[in-house]
Amino acid sequence: MKTHFDYIVIGGGSAGYSAARTAREYTDKVAIIDNSDELGGLCIRKGCMPSKTVIYSAEVLHHAQKADKFGLTIPGASVDMPALLQRKRTMVEDFAEYRVKSLESNTFTLFRNRAEFINETTLRLDDGTKLTADFFMISTGSAVNWPNINGLGPEQALTSDEILELDFLPESIIVLGGGIVASELAQYLNRIGTRVTMIQRSDRILKEFDSHASDVVEKAFRDEGIDLYTGTRLRRITHSESGSVCVDFDHGSEMITVEAGHLFNALGRHPNTSSLGLEAAGVKLRPSGHIQCNEFMQTSNPRIYAAGDVAGPDEIVHIAVKQGMVAAKHAYQQKVRALSYDFPLYVIFTDPQVAFSGMSEGHLRSRHIPSFSASYSFDDHGKSILMEANYGHVRVIAEMPTGRIMGAECVGKDAGELIHALNVAIGLKATVFDLLQIDWYHPTLSEIWEYPLEEIADRIKADHPDHTPDWY
Repeated sequence: MKTHFDYIVIGGGSAGYSAARTAREYTDKVAIIDNSDELGGLCIRKGCMPSKTVIYSAEVLHHAQKADKFGLTIPGASVDMPALLQRKRTMVEDFAEYRVKSLESNTFTLFRNRAEFINETTLRLDDGTKLTADFFMISTGSAVNWPNINGLGPEQALTSDEILELDFLPESIIVLGGGIVASELAQYLNRIGTRVTMIQRSDRILKEFDSHASDVVEKAFRDEGIDLYTGTRLRRITHSESGSVCVDFDHGSEMITVEAGHLFNALGRHPNTSSLGLEAAGVKLRPSGHIQCNEFMQTSNPRIYAAGDVAGPDEIVHIAVKQGMVAAKHAYQQKVRALSYDFPLYVIFTDPQVAFSGMSEGHLRSRHIPSFSASYSFDDHGKSILMEANYGHVRVIAEMPTGRIMGAECVGKDAGELIHALNVAIGLKATVFDLLQIDWYHPTLSEIWEYPLEEIADRIKADHPDHTPDWY
């Protein structure tokens, strides 16, 4: 027997839930299929929320241990791992409660099964049930990547899942990778008291971002005591009878061996598509392994959509939520703006944080858009100096000669909060002159944006006076 729904979502994380909730506005026959151990999705359960919870605890500890810089004495500041873990679990349950109740409510029909397509309009669950639908949404997320490296496997290494469930303080750990997850959690482990060695294959960590940003974070990591190796080639991983792990790798002209009590695989993630029967459904993949979608998240099968990590281009929650909403509206022929990734927003929760909005200078050059950028350093800014937050800078990128703000970068204290002022400006197509008409309160971290804005405005006034407002 077959059961028919108007809309079926496979995966109840951020993208899937957004799609299901949106589809529910147009039909009451919406089903969600989710076979995860716990409902709620990766972000709530094992990603954004738990990681930022423990990262913030480590930041508080870091400040307490550096209290003498602020004229304070806080003796004996140290981590309590069972208490830290319990706080993290409590927070996660609080965050997950609403999502779980929504999924289990009468709003949706929930199946706690694994599903695969057997043709272009039919799913088969692992209990033999067959489901058909007018439209499908694939939002099955991503999984940890296990590259073919001698000695690396799930039995020999921890993943971010296990790192976030530690109830003891590891004495030492080797982190493989230098991306966002690797960088955030390496610093977390270092700050709670673990001796951290970080091995990155590329010439720098956070290679997806501007080198000016990654250079600042690398300096902060080394200043805090992380042993960081970049530009490496992994050779092999071996494990001793005592339980320690050794990693052999090439670094420059020498072969280096490092040893630690634990190994953390942070070498990226890959889309969860292998067991979905996509070929039977007529759904094509991109070379990266992500599902091929158009600007409305529609796949090569017009009945099937995809969103979130499984579709890309980034593993970011606000993008996944928007994709799910756009896909469901498009399926029901509602007016909706096509998705564009021209002006993305990124935040990395290292300390200093890294945040970027808009287009990079390289992107602008590729589109033959003339631009000019200006920067200002946190170590020359009053509020950041008194906060002992001297790492980093802000940078504004503007179109010339109009002064329209096209991109902004912030590397420093609370960059994830500071970037939103410029993100709004970029979204509203504001110019540097627009932002210089508003008040920037002193002393705040946010007022640092005034300095690069003024530098760009002065450049326009000197070179293009006809594009300069009379008041400036």
